[in-house]
Amino acid sequence: MAFTRKEKEAMVAQYREWVDNSSAFFVISYKNMGMPAIDDARAKMREVNSEIHVVKNRLFRLVMNEKGVEFDEEFWEDNNLVGFTFGEAPAAAKALSDLAKANVFDIRMGYVDNSLLTADQVKALADLPTQPVMRGILLGTIMASATKLVRTLAEPARSMAAVVKAFSDEGQAAGSAA
Repeated sequence: MAFTRKEKEAMVAQYREWVDNSSAFFVISYKNMGMPAIDDARAKMREVNSEIHVVKNRLFRLVMNEKGVEFDEEFWEDNNLVGFTFGEAPAAAKALSDLAKANVFDIRMGYVDNSLLTADQVKALADLPTQPVMRGILLGTIMASATKLVRTLAEPARSMAAVVKAFSDEGQAAGSAA
């Protein structure tokens, strides 16, 4: 199906908007993938504040060149989907990684802050914990250190209180015996 120049310009403008508004995007190659699988992928990506779209390779490359984003020409030979994430990049990478296990597509590469990621780096990004989990881990680490400091500072006073209590108890016992 041939597109008019006006339609192509509208597509390029849409791609530009998606790239500008996304914190990361991932290129996925698909073969023999039916619409139910693509619809499932779109639903899963929406759950993590992301979108997945079929793109015209040549037109998307124009946007990438315009933005100064590096890419490898060989990745643009097959049919491609591009996943744009408007939230956390690790959450979108994890959703894509899970979808790749269940469907007929491969993660080819990704871009985070205009830095090229290989497929292996995208899979490593998918293995990272989500932001709330990372915050919990960080808070737990900070709290553990603070708790240990408080215990260390309070220990001499607690020991002194125990000695005073022992002398007090001993004095009461001696007073009762007399």
